[in-house]
Amino acid sequence: MTTTTEISGNENAIADELRRYQEEQMQALGLTASRQQWFDPVPRQFLARDKASTTILFGGLTMAHDYLIEGALSGLGYNVKHLDCPDNESLRYGKEFGNRGQCNPTYFTVGNLIKYLTYLRDVEGKSKEEIVANYLFITSGSCGPCRFGTYVTEYRKALRDAGFDGFRVLLFQQQSGLKQATGGDSALKLDTAFFLSFLKAALLGDILNAIGYRIRPYEVEPGATDAALERCKHRLYEALRQRKWLIPALLACRRELQAIRVDRTQAKPKVSVIGEFWAMTTEGDGNYQLQRFLEKEGAEVDVQLLTAWILYLIWEGRYDTLKRMRLRGEDGGRYGLAGKNPVMRLRMLWAADRVLRLMFYSYAKLLGLSGYHLPDMDEVARVAHQHYNNHLRGGEGHMEVGKLILNVVKRKVNMTISVKPFGCMPSSGVSDGVQSLITEKYPDAIFLPIETTGDGAINVYSRVQMMLFKAKQAAQKEFEEALAQQGITLERLRNLADRPAFAHPLKTSRHRVACTAANAVYSLRRFPWLSVRSSKEEMHSV
Repeated sequence: MTTTTEISGNENAIADELRRYQEEQMQALGLTASRQQWFDPVPRQFLARDKASTTILFGGLTMAHDYLIEGALSGLGYNVKHLDCPDNESLRYGKEFGNRGQCNPTYFTVGNLIKYLTYLRDVEGKSKEEIVANYLFITSGSCGPCRFGTYVTEYRKALRDAGFDGFRVLLFQQQSGLKQATGGDSALKLDTAFFLSFLKAALLGDILNAIGYRIRPYEVEPGATDAALERCKHRLYEALRQRKWLIPALLACRRELQAIRVDRTQAKPKVSVIGEFWAMTTEGDGNYQLQRFLEKEGAEVDVQLLTAWILYLIWEGRYDTLKRMRLRGEDGGRYGLAGKNPVMRLRMLWAADRVLRLMFYSYAKLLGLSGYHLPDMDEVARVAHQHYNNHLRGGEGHMEVGKLILNVVKRKVNMTISVKPFGCMPSSGVSDGVQSLITEKYPDAIFLPIETTGDGAINVYSRVQMMLFKAKQAAQKEFEEALAQQGITLERLRNLADRPAFAHPLKTSRHRVACTAANAVYSLRRFPWLSVRSSKEEMHSV
């Protein structure tokens, strides 16, 4: 009978043999030298004495966001310049100098920075030393099962290979809030004033985008919406840069937007663009200018806001804190949280959520964005949880699943498109995997996952057009049902086109279905004189 001692001795012998074999193989491969943990050194910091001579470069959000954030940071005394929206030339630079196997946002954003620095060197004639000394790039960072956690390293590697070794790329963590490691002598003060200015610009960018995508599909004069938005962005930029009271600028912008003529008697499908954050947000070649393509094809686009992402980060903090409080850890203290005050943290996160929503709705009301509802993050998490665990992080986490379900159940849109970059691990697992189950459970969903690579626009446009045909049929059906229920023909509706529900650019009708024109029809009161006047007009025409 084999004893415990003999078994233990055999295991030790096997372990010794494996260790000896490993050492032989390492020696044969020349791997016997001492090893050190890899370390990514941060180039020169942004010190206070360099503030006046240094220009901060940044970018990566929508064009409205980047422009307004530039104004807000300029108002804090920084020299700031936002980069242009990344294009396919940026993609070329990114693939030339970046690592292989990266996802699209990495190539586009890294390449966009190198493209601009190359312009400074080759066109404006600045030396490499001058560029490194007088410019830096700031970006956000995070962690999780995504390359986003290594973006900053990608920037430094590509910059070094492109001939800009030593160029400063500074990082602030999304989850760290005000607790950022910037140092006592750092010129970049990530304090309350910084984040409040950033937040104002982000909220205003969101609201302008939401208004623009709501009005532009129904404008009578092509280009009127974009022209008004440009004037609004300039007004708000100057107000942020000069740190003026925002209300006069907001009211002036509202007057600009109210002057746009619209016709909402057109039945257009509403299409929600969700997916990986950068791919669904960018307005350039990174997603084949998908938002404008949809509008050209006769759709109204429902875009995702940066505010929703901030609300998700707040929800994430609340969710993790509550889960931790229910554990019994080994580190001592109440709830196993020695030295922490989870109740106070929950109160602060609750207050942050309420303040953010209050600021958004206050600015939205002044600018004229009516009837817009920020997502209830608890509801999104609840409806998604049985299909995608709320503990899973990376990309948008469970939000993409929750958004699709709510889009169908609440009839928010006629069609949902999930945009993911080539090589995006979190979003691919959701849109190609989990969402196929969701569409089986919710057969009314018109859902299209698309992948962007930078060179597949024709294929993507073709797939979008095919699914958009179904969405147009769904919107037309909603519109016709609204006309029938209200007892109005399309010809009679044209006589009501000057009513606020159809002609006021900032007025929105109560939500009942996805199609905007159908909601406008439902908002009409059933006056008896409508049928009388219409009958007289028909007799007169005869």
